[in-house]
Amino acid sequence: MNKKEFFSLLASVPKAELHIHIEAVITMASVKKLYKKRFGNAMSKEEEKSLFAYDDLPGFIAAFLKVQDLFTDVSDFDLVFDDFAKYLEKNNVRYCEAFFAPSAFVKKGFKYSDMVENFSKNIKKIKKEKDITIKLLVDVSRTFGLENAEANYKMFKEVPCEEIIGIGLGGNEVKGPCNLFGPVFVKAHADGFHAVAHAGEDVGPESVWDAVKILNSERIGHGITSIQDPELVEYLKANKIPLEVCPTSNVFTKHYVKAMNEHPVRQLYDAGVLITIGSDDPVFFKTTVSDEYYNLYSELNFTLSEIEDLICNSFKASFLAETKKTAFIKEVHKAFKEYKAAQPELF
Repeated sequence: MNKKEFFSLLASVPKAELHIHIEAVITMASVKKLYKKRFGNAMSKEEEKSLFAYDDLPGFIAAFLKVQDLFTDVSDFDLVFDDFAKYLEKNNVRYCEAFFAPSAFVKKGFKYSDMVENFSKNIKKIKKEKDITIKLLVDVSRTFGLENAEANYKMFKEVPCEEIIGIGLGGNEVKGPCNLFGPVFVKAHADGFHAVAHAGEDVGPESVWDAVKILNSERIGHGITSIQDPELVEYLKANKIPLEVCPTSNVFTKHYVKAMNEHPVRQLYDAGVLITIGSDDPVFFKTTVSDEYYNLYSELNFTLSEIEDLICNSFKASFLAETKKTAFIKEVHKAFKEYKAAQPELF
């Protein structure tokens, strides 16, 4: 199956995406609008180029914060959600659990309650107009330390919103190891919220162990260094702890993975770990979730049957009700079956 045929198939299949940051779905066109609004003049080619001139995770995080700094008021998030809706629709993502990091915006003086109100309005609009469901996970952020993470959790708890279902831990993994943030995760679990953590992206398997043992993280964002520890791989498999793998992101930062065909997702999947596929930060890494599935198919020898399984995994690993998971998975199988019946020569 060539690339065009693969994308035609993928377009017909409903998907879930569980690892994506909403600020990083914003298009370059919207970034330029924010820049002009913020500074009163157009963004130069040199500034545009320098914004994305990074080759490691800290550099990416710095660029991410620069984009966040372009926002001047809460209404700017309307641009984000307009772009988000187009991204999800183009990739036939019917259900999405996305991260939002409030720290930088709160430091700029934005009211968390105003942001939540904007998000709820936009998410409801997308559901009504496109029948796409979005849930959010608030990134309490390891980048600014435990005190800031606890402040973020306090805001999260005090401003309830049906579209926001839990917390995540993202940011600089080296400077903010998982073991520092146990108190926040204990509170989240006790209060009945979902809790997930980025781990094993820029640090070894010890970070993943801390995420599952100290934080009791329900899913692991990235988790690719788990492959270095066979005992951890068995633990993840036995306890059915999903990994949210984002191949292009991992290759781009080049810390543990230098090329797509060297990515450990193949080994992790073969070992029986529950793997889901995400795009992480589409505009920063110039990718989409559909691109990621094609990367696995074209570079890592994943079969079409395995791609189908991975798409089902993203629904299985989601925080949807079991009845809704089952319904979506039936749709996935139906889409593959119908496409195969229409073009059997491609399978």
